[in-house]
Amino acid sequence: MANFDLIMPKMGESVAEATIIKWTKNEGDKIKTDETVLEIATDKVDSEIPSPFEGTLIKRLFNEGDVVQVGTVIAVISSDANATVSENPKISTPEIKSVSENAETKISDQGSAAAATNNYGSSEKFYSPLVKSIAKEEGISLSELDSIKGTGQDGRVTKADILAFLPNRNKSASTSTSSKTSETKSSTSSITTGENTVIVNRPAVSVGAGDEIIEMDRMRKIIADHMIMSKHVSPHVTSFVEADVTNLVQWREKIKKDFEKREGEKLTFTPLFIEAVAKAIKDYPMVNVSVDQTGTKIIKRKNINIGMAAALPSGNLIVPVIRNADEKNLIGITKAVNDLAARARANKLVADEIQGGTFTVSNVGNFGNVMGTPIINQPQVAILAVGTIKKKPAVIETPQGDMIGIRHFMFLSLSYDHRVVDGSLGGSFLRRIADYLENWDITRTS
Repeated sequence: MANFDLIMPKMGESVAEATIIKWTKNEGDKIKTDETVLEIATDKVDSEIPSPFEGTLIKRLFNEGDVVQVGTVIAVISSDANATVSENPKISTPEIKSVSENAETKISDQGSAAAATNNYGSSEKFYSPLVKSIAKEEGISLSELDSIKGTGQDGRVTKADILAFLPNRNKSASTSTSSKTSETKSSTSSITTGENTVIVNRPAVSVGAGDEIIEMDRMRKIIADHMIMSKHVSPHVTSFVEADVTNLVQWREKIKKDFEKREGEKLTFTPLFIEAVAKAIKDYPMVNVSVDQTGTKIIKRKNINIGMAAALPSGNLIVPVIRNADEKNLIGITKAVNDLAARARANKLVADEIQGGTFTVSNVGNFGNVMGTPIINQPQVAILAVGTIKKKPAVIETPQGDMIGIRHFMFLSLSYDHRVVDGSLGGSFLRRIADYLENWDITRTS
């Protein structure tokens, strides 16, 4: 029998750590090849880690809720199989760059010296290796670290928490008294928006007899924080257009059976919307931008990566990304949409598939809604909501004169960041999307 190390796998180019949600095997349990040993989470994506070989789980090196860096040994498995994994491999921990490169506030030499002798392990709280490394690099004392309010599971301090703390740490002493006073009436939280930190006072909420208190799950907490941050970062403006999509509806109805038979894919409206959005972005590339962290520079994106908001069975939301959507034909977009949607519902997405989006489409029509005012998915600057398609009587202009006919209409609503997208650009871009949908070529074969 030989012992083999189970490694925290790499789940994406930009993913450096993951949280252990649940161990599905206990020490001493037998494990079959490809059988799940534990479940992990990175941002919004939950994944299962299988065993690469058959054996017995000897040792679990981390507990549920621990944040573990990619490449770290998380368990030891005893096996007599001829495993392809080398025995007791040496794992190199990914290099962690000092966050002082991005922090506006620099730390004094005295603070750094104090941290050098600091024993973060003596705290009653648990801190991940990444958080400890950042604290050491930035000269954060143990008392300062303990004072940071964590947003992770069980109040754990995350990388985002400590980075948000850095620009405001010198102000914390002067505001501590007023913060304690306000806590009697409401709780507070800070949101970092570029160079500024906004203090948000949450109102006190009474709990009545018979009320049920439900703890937010991890994903809902992430979504809540992201939405609050977006509204503070970007001044939202929403424009609306009503589009006559009769040609589009009739074309899809005519072609969908042959399309499914030929391509093995169901043709929904979502790929048609995404194709129109990709074309409109090519016409108006300044919608496909981001604002840098200082709030003074515009980053014009080369690639058009369109995210599609998808509701999960749990009720939470996830946004998988169709990369280079403008380079795909309708068949390619359809296959990407169906694949991402199916794997999103099954929690099979990997971290890279929900990152790197430059624009987002939210189909509120799936829930029978006629329109919506969506919140921008940061760091993007615009998001489109497409409403349900409804039949309406309408005036039709013909060579013989005006006539009343039954047409298919839908509302499109675009929320955009008014710092960089003004009404002219936002309105013209939205109108262009509607034009592509209204003028759909009914002679297309795919």
